[in-house]
Amino acid sequence: MTSYNPKDWFAFIFNISKADTFRKLIPMMMIIGIYSGIVAYMEIEYWQLPQESPVKNISVMHGLLGFVISLLLAYRTNTAYDRWWEGRRLWGGLVNSSRNLAIKLASILTAESDLAFFRKMIPSFASILQKHLNDKDTAKELFDDFDLEIDYHKHRPNQVAKMLFQKVNDLYISKKITGDQLIILNNELQSFTDICGACERIKNTPIPYSYSAFIKKFIFIYVLTLPFAYVFILGYLVIPVVVFIFYVLASLELIAEEIEDPFGIDANDLPTKKIAENIKRHVEEII
Repeated sequence: MTSYNPKDWFAFIFNISKADTFRKLIPMMMIIGIYSGIVAYMEIEYWQLPQESPVKNISVMHGLLGFVISLLLAYRTNTAYDRWWEGRRLWGGLVNSSRNLAIKLASILTAESDLAFFRKMIPSFASILQKHLNDKDTAKELFDDFDLEIDYHKHRPNQVAKMLFQKVNDLYISKKITGDQLIILNNELQSFTDICGACERIKNTPIPYSYSAFIKKFIFIYVLTLPFAYVFILGYLVIPVVVFIFYVLASLELIAEEIEDPFGIDANDLPTKKIAENIKRHVEEII
């Protein structure tokens, strides 16, 4: 995730970062510019259409559809941001659940072997979940001196959650914790799998294909028809104007595409790896 100062306007205006949509859209912007130039030349120099040409009335259509496309893109962006923000809330909840579980275990348990187990296993869940959501192969040894013995062919976060609950249940059977304490710890452990399931729901449920395809087609047709009407008003200046309009509309769609899947390595994705590292550090401080 890109770190920045929201009050530094000059950095936003003059800096083209890796997350900027301008780089991705340069090829299409060049094509749109060439297309607009061809349309302008044909209408002005070749066809020599008069100012009263019916083609000029296409601008009325753009005025009507401009409001519609703005509503669609606003809804699209808000929906994508809601998914991004929900992902951030879920990982914030994982931080709190990890801390609460560590605090309770540190207060209840006395044996160093038991504390050492949870000191390693609680942050392991966050690390495994981060790699699980990024679709990367999870290493068996997340730490130099600790082997998780993970089965690659099974659901890896579930395996870690099972190890945690199995250890807590063993503590109850061996009378190291009471039944009431088992219930308290179970609530924190259950939140781990709840958070994992919610993250998978975001990861595995993209925006419906028909909706996304419709917006892209709408933007494409809208931009392609712009030069036909506005050549009469702008002349050859229609080229940079149409390119800029395409840049604005396409950028909103690209931004929505990127943030609707917040678990990845894109510049605007959530810093889940950093959050997992913070959980490890906090748990080791508590236990």
